[in-house]
Amino acid sequence: MPRNILYSLLLLLFSCDCIAEVQQEADEVRAEGTEHLNVKKRQYKVAFGATLGSTGNFGPFNSPVTLVYNNVYVNEGRAYNPNTGVCIFTAPVKGAYFFSFSGHNRSSKVLNLGLFKNGEQMVIVFNHPLGDRYESTANSVSLTLEKGDHVYVRLRETSWVFDNYSHHNSFVGHLLFRL
Repeated sequence: MPRNILYSLLLLLFSCDCIAEVQQEADEVRAEGTEHLNVKKRQYKVAFGATLGSTGNFGPFNSPVTLVYNNVYVNEGRAYNPNTGVCIFTAPVKGAYFFSFSGHNRSSKVLNLGLFKNGEQMVIVFNHPLGDRYESTANSVSLTLEKGDHVYVRLRETSWVFDNYSHHNSFVGHLLFRL
């Protein structure tokens, strides 16, 4: 066999092998691209914002009370449930979430609110009874939640909050990103 023909056959064989590899890589990239699109279709939109409402003085109680924020301004994803006194927010997916809450009362009374995750206190807001004026306080935190985890705000025993048409006491949260 002449060298030119052998060289041409080897070149053709090598080219076919390269083309097959390139095609396989293209198929993998295409599959990854499609998988990425499928993930986007499954993205969750989770955000809520609510206030206590016109309750006046609320408290004190002999034991902690989970606050139910009745004035719901946004509830994308329906993860916030104002109709229960036990579990207010339930994580629909595993992810990083951001929460913020505020408290308001007359400073002659104790204010002590805690943000809880599955029964464990994460952060609090607190004021000492001093003076006689209205005061507000707030706190926020980012939390990693598993699907089904519960987050809520609790009024501690012997503590008070005050709310009116100005909606001073709020509880908000949203999904930052899925994990």
